[in-house]
Amino acid sequence: MSIDQAALLEPLELREISDAAITVIDEQGTVVAWTRAAQHLVGYCAEDVVGRSATLVLPSFEELGASAFAEQCRAQGGWSGTAAVRHRDGRTLNLSVRLSLLWGQDANHRWLVSLTGMGACSPGMVDGSVRKSLFARAPVGIAIRDPQLRCIWTNAEMEHDGISRDRRVGRRLKDSLPGFEAEALEAVMRQVLASGTSAVHEYRAWPPEDPRREHAFSVSFFCLLDADGQALGVCSLTVDVTSNQGVRERLAILSQAGTRIGSSLDVMQTAQELADVAVPLLADHVTVDLAEPVPLGGEPSARIGTTCDHSRVFRRAGLASIHPGVPESAFARGETISVPPSSPLAAALRTGKSRLEPVLDTTPGTWVDHDPARAQKIRENGIHSMMIVPIRARHCVLGVALFARTEDPTPFRQDDLLLAEELVTRAALSLDNARQYTRERSTALALQRNLLPHRLRGGVAVEAAGRYLPADTDAGVGGDWFDVIPLPCARVALVVGDVVGHGINAAVTMARLRTAVHTLAELDLPPDELLSHLDDSVRRLAGEDDDAPDQMPEILGATCVYAVYDPVTRQCTMARAGHPPPAIVDAQGKVTFPDLPTGAPLGLGLGLVPFEAVEVELPEGSLIAFYTDGLVESHDDDIDAGMHRLATALAQPEQPLEDLCSSVMETVPAQAASDDVALLLARVDALKPTHTASWELPAAPVVVSAARHLAARQLRAWGLEHLVPTTELIVSELVTNAIHHGAGPIRLRLIKHQVVTCEVFDRGSCYPRLRHARNVDENGRGLFLIAQLSSKWGFRSATDGKLVWVDQELPSTL
Repeated sequence: MSIDQAALLEPLELREISDAAITVIDEQGTVVAWTRAAQHLVGYCAEDVVGRSATLVLPSFEELGASAFAEQCRAQGGWSGTAAVRHRDGRTLNLSVRLSLLWGQDANHRWLVSLTGMGACSPGMVDGSVRKSLFARAPVGIAIRDPQLRCIWTNAEMEHDGISRDRRVGRRLKDSLPGFEAEALEAVMRQVLASGTSAVHEYRAWPPEDPRREHAFSVSFFCLLDADGQALGVCSLTVDVTSNQGVRERLAILSQAGTRIGSSLDVMQTAQELADVAVPLLADHVTVDLAEPVPLGGEPSARIGTTCDHSRVFRRAGLASIHPGVPESAFARGETISVPPSSPLAAALRTGKSRLEPVLDTTPGTWVDHDPARAQKIRENGIHSMMIVPIRARHCVLGVALFARTEDPTPFRQDDLLLAEELVTRAALSLDNARQYTRERSTALALQRNLLPHRLRGGVAVEAAGRYLPADTDAGVGGDWFDVIPLPCARVALVVGDVVGHGINAAVTMARLRTAVHTLAELDLPPDELLSHLDDSVRRLAGEDDDAPDQMPEILGATCVYAVYDPVTRQCTMARAGHPPPAIVDAQGKVTFPDLPTGAPLGLGLGLVPFEAVEVELPEGSLIAFYTDGLVESHDDDIDAGMHRLATALAQPEQPLEDLCSSVMETVPAQAASDDVALLLARVDALKPTHTASWELPAAPVVVSAARHLAARQLRAWGLEHLVPTTELIVSELVTNAIHHGAGPIRLRLIKHQVVTCEVFDRGSCYPRLRHARNVDENGRGLFLIAQLSSKWGFRSATDGKLVWVDQELPSTL
């Protein structure tokens, strides 16, 4: 029988006594006392039956005075079974009947008859026509007292308290059993006599037959009525309910476990909660040790049934004791523990089976010889009884829980082990959930760390800082992102995006879009063209999701703003796809939101409406803020109020960017965010005029030599004489290609920033292409030569033409 089943049976059995209809019959079978419970059950009141034969109610019973049945009952001390009982309205009731023989002074006797309806029976207690009630299975002490509370009748079972019948009869309870409990019991009896009803009282005592163990007793009191319906005395039925009390105590422990274990998804805290619940209700000292990978969310390395010849490594996750400081433990919470293979802890981890040691054996030759640290603690603290229970989940053993007793002298028993296993089973589910959550969250956080930029590199002209706050704070991931992408010619791309949805799916989608933005940025596309290509990518990815109808679509749409800042011209070219406009803060703290065409969100299939780019000139020292709608939208306010809050927070451009980011994020409503929040702040600067040089050249072959001379002179002015030879070759090749394959006029520009960039612009539409020339070819080696001499080269479309650029590294000392 499980603890839960026992919990269902025991209360019913106690109610069988407390709900019984009691009557008293003399030696001749005459009813001498009645109760209100009997009246409620069979309809007769005391005036109807007291002084009359019991056959009025029990027609199947012969006269108890001289019958053979009476002799049999006297010889056996009573009788129990089912019998037909006549109701006052004429019905016949089939009730449980118990006859108990009572003795008084001078060898006189009485019969106490208890009648119980079948509705009060415990399940499974009826077998054919004979029902073995609690009265037949458990000893019930019976005593009848007069109005002065003197005992006048009692049965043999009442001597469980060590008081003989001779010492009990004729005396009050406090005379034969002095003490606090006697006074309390007599107080209850007086209340029963005054009210004419019944009552139940519980108390604890140490019976003579088991003096080392405290027992729990339940006493049911009934007021006995005479022929006039007046109180004649009080009847008490006493039952030893120690086992029932143990069940209730165990149920209380399990009830606490249900509310106290698993309050969080933290592995270490859940293990500690298991230890805290068990002390002191079950044990004096408890440790919870988890296999080393488990606290970090890992899968335990050993499965049930595997063998291991080396020491097991645990981490102490839970620790509790009735003594301050937990002196029984050789290890602190959080420390790693090495357990030898011979230890019962390792055996529990290996076999998945519990171990009960009612009396802990620490003699030489036992497992404690191989674990001196624990052996010392066992002896110092008097640990005399121990249980080890494996923490099992999904065919794996996550760890072991050890229960020990020091101050409590009672050894652990089998029912204690069952309770410990029930506790650990409940904790194991919470621990496994916490472990899986820890693993998934660690994976999600690692994913998010790799998805967002570790450092925001804005070159020499842009200082950037960002913040990210996911709506799913438990998982720590979401679909918002920001990025700073260095572009050729000292330019910088600034991007913020927002994928519809939250959590891991939105984060995965964000990763795909961020990768696509990086790829398109490498092509050096203008912002409006880049968003058009990104929109195509989103729609293509969404189409791939549609091909898997059994899966939730990952891409439901996204918004994005993409800007390119040129520190040479201080021009910022921006375009947006359904995203909130950026905020621009000048050096005096004035905040404006530029009027940018909104554009359609990405992936909605509205490609017929092209994205539009706008150029904005940014004064030196300006601050530009990109953000997602989670920063400015809330359930309580409209977006205008949110943008006003943002503008107020941004009107402090002199603050360090990290501090300003924190100030802006503090404007997010204190209640749990309903949307992810991303913020990117960029303080822009211009390149010094002395770091750039530009020349307009006619599209004529004679200018090639002049172009080389101009570039060489500028490099010498910058102190970069060592780059003159290679730069002359690069300029010659680029200007020559512009003359032969482009259209005039030609513009040559040198930019000194983190590298030296050489740009050549022409109005042609023929883009350069790197080829591998054959030995017999006269042309086609120029770009190959440039690729060998430079760190990087490329081209991009420009207004009314194209621009080819080449980077060369600066010496590390500059």
